[in-house]
Amino acid sequence: MIAYLRGKVLAQRPGRLVVDVGGVGYEVFAPVPTTLALKPDDDVSLHVHTLVREDALQLFGFADADELALFELVTGVTGVGPRLALALISEVPLPELVRAIREANVARLTRVTGIGRKTADRLCLELKDKVVGLAPAAAAKAAEAGAAEAAPASAGPLDDAVSALVNLGYSRARAEAAVRSAAADGDGSSLEDLVRRGLASLARTP
Repeated sequence: MIAYLRGKVLAQRPGRLVVDVGGVGYEVFAPVPTTLALKPDDDVSLHVHTLVREDALQLFGFADADELALFELVTGVTGVGPRLALALISEVPLPELVRAIREANVARLTRVTGIGRKTADRLCLELKDKVVGLAPAAAAKAAEAGAAEAAPASAGPLDDAVSALVNLGYSRARAEAAVRSAAADGDGSSLEDLVRRGLASLARTP
């Protein structure tokens, strides 16, 4: 199985790349924003999901390992194939997608072409808990976006970290306790560090 590719872009169009790796050109399907950010002769590194079928071998590539992880989770949901999963990740930025699944924001998911109400419901039901620790950075970004909508200013990384955990579905009381515990550890106080350690604390306390 091919899990990672590093090479040069030979050809590019929305949703598709041809990557030259040691003189061999690999066709890779990738999120549209990723492909649009590249041009021929650019260096590229991709985390790859290899799909093997009787009549084809297809590669799906992602610039971010968390995008790949989410793609593999989404394709495990009944009724969601790789092309639909790729469309979902192409149309909804990772932090927003994680947030939509955690908050069961069916209206946001159904705005993606091919995602109906039943499929959106299944995505939320089956993946809500699985995406919790997927990307602390994505959770932090989602919290920042939510905080920007809800308030004109933030009191600092501790409050932002609490917002991140609340946006992931935890109660405010549990989120605040987890962030206090994370801050007491003293091993880094950036927003991403606080979210990551807060998630670890919540995982240890049912």
